[in-house]
Amino acid sequence: MSELATLARPYAEAVFKRAKESDNSQEWSENLAFLSAIMQDEGLAAIVNNPRVEEDKLTALLLEICQDQVTGEANNFLKLLIENGRLKLAPQIAELFEKHKAEDEGYVDVDVITAYALTKVEEKSFATALEKSLNKKVNITSSIDKSLMGGYLVKAGDTVIDGSISGQLQQLAKRI
Repeated sequence: MSELATLARPYAEAVFKRAKESDNSQEWSENLAFLSAIMQDEGLAAIVNNPRVEEDKLTALLLEICQDQVTGEANNFLKLLIENGRLKLAPQIAELFEKHKAEDEGYVDVDVITAYALTKVEEKSFATALEKSLNKKVNITSSIDKSLMGGYLVKAGDTVIDGSISGQLQQLAKRI
């Protein structure tokens, strides 16, 4: 786990706990996604990382940017991140929050990489098979990688299932 993710973990856990207490995890999800998005803007990141920008001016600027997108408690969270110099962790906090939310709601985001595009029927069949093997609801995101030659590569959290021809050839080469 990266250093930023390690620093972000306690914030993500605290926000998730608060979201569960107040039964508004979807609202928190949207708020964190917005904070993450604005922190990925290069111009704003330069302002945030500039030590010459005073904390109160930075807070006022960000609250103004977020006024229509971020709700009450999330504004307080934003102020806390600024005060602790942890605003740059917003993308990692959002990512970890979504993992907690997915775990709590019993689903997993799955990346399916194939050599050729899956049809809707194939994708649905794949999702059904993965739901049975992972014992969770599955949200599939599919992409194409011609270097696989055929087959599939599935990434579900820390689990990787390599059913690709190139993966099988690599395994065969190791055994030889």
